[in-house]
Amino acid sequence: MIKRIVKLTFDPRRTGDFLALFRESKPRILGFPGCRHVELLRCTDPDNVFFTYSFWEDAAALEAYRTSDLFRSTWSRTKPLFADKPQAWSVVDWAGGGDGHAGVSA
Repeated sequence: MIKRIVKLTFDPRRTGDFLALFRESKPRILGFPGCRHVELLRCTDPDNVFFTYSFWEDAAALEAYRTSDLFRSTWSRTKPLFADKPQAWSVVDWAGGGDGHAGVSA
């Protein structure tokens, strides 16, 4: 399982536009083959920073999404709303422990 974290910083005047776009896009992203979970997190301060958190069956499923028409059309509508360059990370559970603490004793 691949987990994808994307940090998105929006023009504060455009966060409402982004939230509407996310609400519209989320069901289609969840319906994409290999996508298991999608959620949106909002920073408390500053509140124009968001994180998407998604789970993918594997790297191939994530790459298929990233090269899809769905991604291209969603991203082309999202990009004009940015106030800063987005950042993204693909991560896996550390040591397969699921909670990130496998093999670590306190």
